[in-house]
Amino acid sequence: MNEDALRAIVRETLARLEPRELTSSQLPPQPLPVTSHSSHHRYTLPPSGGPCLIEPGVQCNHCGYCQSHGH
Repeated sequence: MNEDALRAIVRETLARLEPRELTSSQLPPQPLPVTSHSSHHRYTLPPSGGPCLIEPGVQCNHCGYCQSHGH
């Protein structure tokens, strides 16, 4: 079988196939809303006016890193 014959068979086969609906397993994944993911949860800690809990050598700038898992 040469290349032209093989291409003809592939074209005929593709022409016979009917479009079908995608099942949920074939759909592309959808991202989760950011607010519902556990890595974005923030713990309630008392406000700090002193040194940073993570890096005590610097002043707290209220970045929120100490209130999360650091993700």
